[in-house]
Order: sequence, then structure tokens, then C-alpha cells
Amino acid sequence: MPVSLADVTEAFEFANINGDMGEFRAFVCKQTGKIHHQTDFLDAVELDDQLPDDIDDEEKYIALPDKRELGLGKPLVLDFGREFLPDDFDDVRYFFSKRGAYPKFKALLARQGAIDRRHAFQAKATEQALREWCALHSIEIVG
Repeated sequence: MPVSLADVTEAFEFANINGDMGEFRAFVCKQTGKIHHQTDFLDAVELDDQLPDDIDDEEKYIALPDKRELGLGKPLVLDFGREFLPDDFDDVRYFFSKRGAYPKFKALLARQGAIDRRHAFQAKATEQALREWCALHSIEIVG
């Protein structure tokens, strides 16, 4: 059963809230294409979603990956810096060699007027990574 790219993207973003693994999860049913959401903070009724009893059946359901599993964390930031902020790339690399890099990176983006470019770059990379992940797991994407 096909799944829309928009639904997969939305589920991926839900599963990556705060970047902490396990607090928010989303699953795709390989048979029906239905996406199920799970969080430790809200019960399923509030999400308008009841998790199936067999959600742990890996033949039937697959959890959406963490952004780091798809290379959409630090490697993507470094790719963006290398391509769009070549004069500031050493600073970007330095930021990401230590904790607390994202606030510094976001401040640099603001100073350079590159926030929209960064969002577009990230959206394109996320779409490509999700398409590849779905293909790898035999999930048909439409849209």
C-alpha cells in the first residue's frame, strides 16, 4: 500500500522532536501504509491513534528512523557549511566539535542571511533520505 511523502515526512519530524530517541516514535505499517504515532508524553487517544497490539512485529511495522541514522545531523550541517558558507566553514566545523553547537550555528546563519537557504537545503536532503529509506524498506511513496 502506498504512503504519501508528506505523511512520511510528518511522521519523521514527529519521531525526531527534540532529537531524543524513544520519546517520540512513528511506525509505518508495510501492509496498509497507515502511520502510527507513539509518545511517552501523551496517550494515544490524544494523538487520535491506537497502537496495534502487534506493533513490535518487524515484518509488518517499521519505525521511522532517527535523523542521525539518515545522516541528517552533523554531516548535513557540515555539507551545508562547506557548500554555502565556505568562508565560515572553519567556524562551523569548530562549533560542531563541541557541545551546544546549534545555537552558535543558528546565530551564524542569521548573521549571514542564510536561514532560508539552510531550511531549503535541509528539506531537500530530508526528502531524498526518506525516499531512499522507504525504497530500502519496500515502502512505496506517492507524491
